[in-house]
Amino acid sequence: MATRRRLVEESAVLLSGPWTHRDINANGIRLHIAEAGSGPLVLLLHGFPEFWWSWHHQLEALAAAGYRVVAPDLRGYGASDKPPRGYDAPTLSADLAGLVRALGEREAVFVGHDWGGHLAWSVAALHPSVVRRLVVLSIAHPLRMQEAMLRDRRQRRASRYIMRFQLPWAPERWIVDNDAANIAGLLHSWGGPGFPDPQTEQRCREAMQILYVPNRALEYYRWAVRSLRRTDGRRYRQAMTAPITAATLQIHGGLDPCVLPSTAEGSRRFVSGEYEWLQLDGVGHFPHQEVPDLVTKELLRWLSSP
Repeated sequence: MATRRRLVEESAVLLSGPWTHRDINANGIRLHIAEAGSGPLVLLLHGFPEFWWSWHHQLEALAAAGYRVVAPDLRGYGASDKPPRGYDAPTLSADLAGLVRALGEREAVFVGHDWGGHLAWSVAALHPSVVRRLVVLSIAHPLRMQEAMLRDRRQRRASRYIMRFQLPWAPERWIVDNDAANIAGLLHSWGGPGFPDPQTEQRCREAMQILYVPNRALEYYRWAVRSLRRTDGRRYRQAMTAPITAATLQIHGGLDPCVLPSTAEGSRRFVSGEYEWLQLDGVGHFPHQEVPDLVTKELLRWLSSP
């Protein structure tokens, strides 16, 4: 059966709204950001298979509440640069620490979902001075995630897709086949009841068909697995043993089929600062989009906490 593929321009992610689009140079690359509001800086970091727009609810609401809110496309995604290298966690973390400084700030509240959450954990350990507070959604601390993959059969089963992504080129073709229909399948299977809405599905499908994005997005997963026995991976894991000193709120959907709640909750032992766990029953892998008002309310509470 013939497959249908198309090439989408980067301009597809420059969606209009109560925010401004611009490019920022950080850590030697160009990062596209959507920005709104003024006040203390809050960075909103998307995951796979999405782009900055996954935070559009919170962008508007947090800006209205008196914050400077920035949602970047991570390296390799959306309208940001897509170099052939640099998809290791230390480099990606340096991108985000550099983004804070390039925005003229000394520190920020980091809010990350999925891979964005993995990087938020990483920045908090590798560049703690730039993290004022931390909010992590739908992901475990990297060391806790590795532990669960080794010891928990249920988590290994939930993470089977990661091993499928290790194959060369076949996963890229799988992503873009039939107008990225498989991306829609992932969103439906990972999200809770009713997710995604047609607009979210279409925009994610388009964003994943931008040139180089399928390969660069998968390189995150490939580095995570292939570095396990390499020196760079050992150095990263050693650095991640540093306790997280930033006050940390961890939000997780009770129905998350990718990162099991029991896996994610085990992250608390890596945090030496204030820590709070919040499990949302009936919610899947995308809490900030499935129950945006509730997540925004919890973010505002956490941001205003002394």
